[in-house]
Amino acid sequence: MSLLLLGLFFILSFLGIPLAVSLGISSIITVVLYDLPITIIARLMYTSMNSFLLVAVPLFILAGTVMEKGGVANRIFNAANSFVGRFHGGLGMVNIIASFIFGGISGSSVADVGSLGPLEIKAMTDEGYDKSYSAALTMVTSTLSSVVPPSILMIVAAVAGEQSVSACLAGGFGPAITLSGIFMIQNYIIARKNGYGKIIKRTLRSIVDIIARSIPALISPIIILFGMFSGIVTPTEAAALAVIYTIFISTFVYKQMPWRQFPRMIISAGTTAGTILLVAMTASIATYIFAVDQLPLKVSAFLLGFSQNPALIMVLMGFIFIIVGMFLDIIAAILLLTPVLMPAAVQVGVDPVHFVVFMVTSLAIGLSTPPVGVCLFATSLVSKISIEKIVKASWQFYVTIFIFICVFAVSPQISLIFVRLFT
Repeated sequence: MSLLLLGLFFILSFLGIPLAVSLGISSIITVVLYDLPITIIARLMYTSMNSFLLVAVPLFILAGTVMEKGGVANRIFNAANSFVGRFHGGLGMVNIIASFIFGGISGSSVADVGSLGPLEIKAMTDEGYDKSYSAALTMVTSTLSSVVPPSILMIVAAVAGEQSVSACLAGGFGPAITLSGIFMIQNYIIARKNGYGKIIKRTLRSIVDIIARSIPALISPIIILFGMFSGIVTPTEAAALAVIYTIFISTFVYKQMPWRQFPRMIISAGTTAGTILLVAMTASIATYIFAVDQLPLKVSAFLLGFSQNPALIMVLMGFIFIIVGMFLDIIAAILLLTPVLMPAAVQVGVDPVHFVVFMVTSLAIGLSTPPVGVCLFATSLVSKISIEKIVKASWQFYVTIFIFICVFAVSPQISLIFVRLFT
């Protein structure tokens, strides 16, 4: 059953049929051919959406859109520039820091590319950075928004794995902070070697002035994350808080909120969230079929026959996640792989929260890799540079991320230390 479902799904996907439709058709055909109760389909699809936690998805998407249009993203960029603009490769570091902070509000990599991307690429190019390198760095660092709390992908993965959303989000701090540090060191070396950028010296007064104007934008992730991890608000309520706060500062502080476009923002957020949640609905049928076919048990037996070493199993799964992420939509990959691979990982002693965080981090690489990387296409669109040039300029970052994934696989404390700290 599982092989039929997956075979039909990949055939339909490669024919260009939308993923949610491909997965739904494949699942329904499998249910009918194997004489499973067809009434289960509607019940599974309804139950999968009957989750208060998933309400956070459209709200965080809307918060990212408001940040883009309301001037919040610009203030984050300016504040980061005032801090590190004095170093070699300063604007590259600004790119990394801004993506980290932006991710702490929106939780969306695509929103990062769409809002900060044009600003970052233009600023870097104007200071002498190679345009392809500027686009490559913008694309790769945008994936941080899919790992740093409150990551939309992490919320979906936590729900799929039946784990605490707060714990999984807290675990995302580890890989996000580590990757940010690695990217900054790598950017510094590359910029110094190629003579990219200018060292900008600012007076203390000018730095204080820029920071003062940026404080409302900079404290927004602190308010949201503090409220969530302190238990004052749930992740879903934190998403609502993100929307309210970003609208407030865009309207009354920066006075750049385009109210005429607000209905379009809501529709856009709803459309994007609807696409994600439709995949989740159809994936619930596939998960049921996997359970009936005992696919998780079969995969566990295969992996355990290969090795019972947790580190080796996680490295192997890392390869699987990276390859799958290159060809499949990340949301679909999370919903399909979690029920299949998570039982095997837990059986050999892997912490389930570490598994969720590791899976999301590994799959997030697929956002920036060909052939279906969403951030790759978005970066090509905003930079007006061909995908081939961006990929060529990104190879050194791909190598860095690949090495990090191997280290992360065998070092669960990278994520778990933050889980213990914040939950």
